[in-house]
Amino acid sequence: MRMKNDTSALPRTVTIDRQPIELYQLLKLADLAASGGEAKFAIARGEVRVNGQVETRKRKKIVAGDLVEFAGVQIRIAFAPGT
Repeated sequence: MRMKNDTSALPRTVTIDRQPIELYQLLKLADLAASGGEAKFAIARGEVRVNGQVETRKRKKIVAGDLVEFAGVQIRIAFAPGT
């Protein structure tokens, strides 16, 4: 399984054009997982945190303002319709 790591302390911003987005889709969009299956596997193993809590629901709805952490990377979600 290939995961990208980022050691920066500040969260990266990922902008979505519709909300909510499912957690596994976000990991793909942010290029933290190579495929949906890889993202779902990592979520099921408890490797992903949403707003500081371990999240094991692959279809967890993520909205603007949420903070997602995976593989040493923090992602803050922003919403910009029509981007």
